[in-house]
Amino acid sequence: MTSFWRIALVAAAIFAVVMALAPHPPSLPSSDKNWHMLAFATLALLAALAYPREPLFRIGEHLSFLGALIEVLQSIPALHRDCDIKDWIADTIAIAAVLLVVRLVRRGRAAT
Repeated sequence: MTSFWRIALVAAAIFAVVMALAPHPPSLPSSDKNWHMLAFATLALLAALAYPREPLFRIGEHLSFLGALIEVLQSIPALHRDCDIKDWIADTIAIAAVLLVVRLVRRGRAAT
C-alpha cells in the first residue's frame, strides 16, 4: 500500500511545484497563505503515509526545505512571481500541524 501513497506523494509534489512556479498563476479565491497551507498539509499527510518508518521530524524537515526552495525559485525575475518568507512560514506551520496529528494518531494506535 505504501507504493500507492508514494505515487500520490510524487504526483502531489509535482503539481504543487508546477503551480508554485508557473509564471502566471491562476486566480484562486481565498488567501494565498491558505493555498500554501493546504498544499503542504496534503504533502505532509501523503509523506507520512508513504514513508511510515521515516522519522516525522525528517519528513517535516524535507518538506519545509521544499517550501523554502520554492520561495527562492520564485525570486527568479522571469517567473514573475514573488518570494515571500511568510509563504514558507505558512508551509512549515501546516507541515508541523499535520505531522503532530499523525504522531498523536500513531501513539494512540500503539497504545491499543
